[in-house]
Amino acid sequence: MVLQRGWSWIATKARNVLLKILAAGPIPRHVAFVMDGNRRYARKNRKAVPEGHSDGFVTLRRMLEVCMRLNIKCVSAYAFSIENFKRSEEEVSALMTLAEAKLLELCSHGELLDQYGVRLNVIGNTKLLPESVQQAARKAEDMTRHNKRAIFNLCMPYTSRDEMTTAVESCVRDSILAGSKEIIITEQDIDRQMMTSLGDSPPLDILIRTSGVKRLSDYLLWQCCEDTQLQFSSVYWPDFGLFDFIPIILDFQRKVWSTSNL
Repeated sequence: MVLQRGWSWIATKARNVLLKILAAGPIPRHVAFVMDGNRRYARKNRKAVPEGHSDGFVTLRRMLEVCMRLNIKCVSAYAFSIENFKRSEEEVSALMTLAEAKLLELCSHGELLDQYGVRLNVIGNTKLLPESVQQAARKAEDMTRHNKRAIFNLCMPYTSRDEMTTAVESCVRDSILAGSKEIIITEQDIDRQMMTSLGDSPPLDILIRTSGVKRLSDYLLWQCCEDTQLQFSSVYWPDFGLFDFIPIILDFQRKVWSTSNL
């Protein structure tokens, strides 16, 4: 047991030194994850589907800490799509129970968000969530509102189409309230109403999707501009770790350096 703790301490120190070296180079301001593959991971490892989702939250916490140690300003995670409500009642119920528990855990005193000064934004059509999950989300947001070092966007339940529709509706409503005779909506108007903009998130630099699937699944489509780097990993999300993330950061740094030399 003592030997095991010793190796764990050495591994943690080595990880932190490696991250410090990486952080000396160009670092993305905003990284987003499509946490795909929880169910396939569960089947592969002969686990129940809720266990796969639970292991996925463990990975999310681990990767969030890695990002904070790299001084990444903003992390977004696609936790639950509006389309996921079409899944079985049992799976949706298990996911909602897990989300409520993890929201309260994340914002508890001394936990990760408190430790690194991270502000939590729950982004999406939250009125679709069960009341208990809405309450947990509001509590988590309120308890981290004073944190200024970094931002964590937990996207649930979310789709880009819903976000863009809501943004346009807000633009129209604001124009009507202002007494405008003619409603003119610009790209900048819509951008200001996007949920990430309202939460003070910087532009999206890297979007990562795990599990080998190469599609965006209606996630941050507006935010994926011409400078956003898309990265696809074949690893299931619960198995995704530091050594899957390092090549992505190195690729980002290489492209930044190559651009700066033009």
